[in-house]
Amino acid sequence: MGFFRLPFASQLQIVLLVGMILAFLLIAQNQSVDVYGYGLLLLIGFSLLQVVAGNIPPQTRLFGTLVRLVLGLVIVAAVFAIGILLVPYLAQLGRGD
Repeated sequence: MGFFRLPFASQLQIVLLVGMILAFLLIAQNQSVDVYGYGLLLLIGFSLLQVVAGNIPPQTRLFGTLVRLVLGLVIVAAVFAIGILLVPYLAQLGRGD
C-alpha cells in the first residue's frame, strides 16, 4: 500500500516519526550549536504533535484528523496553562507561610 493511499492520520503519524528522527540526527551532530538548537526545537514540536496524533485512530480521514488534532492541541495548551497558573499557589503551599 502506497503512502498516499493511506488515511491522513496514518500519513501524519509517519511524517511526525520521520520528523522526530530528523530532529534526533540534528541533535546528534557536533558541528554547530545552532543546528543543535533547531533540532531541539523540532523535537519538542514533533513530540507534542505526536502525543496528540498518537491518540487519533489511524483510519481517520483528513477532516476528522484535523478536528481531533486541534481539539487535542487545545487540551494540551490548557493543561500547560493551568500548570503555569498553579505554580505560584503550589509554591506558596510548599513554603508553609
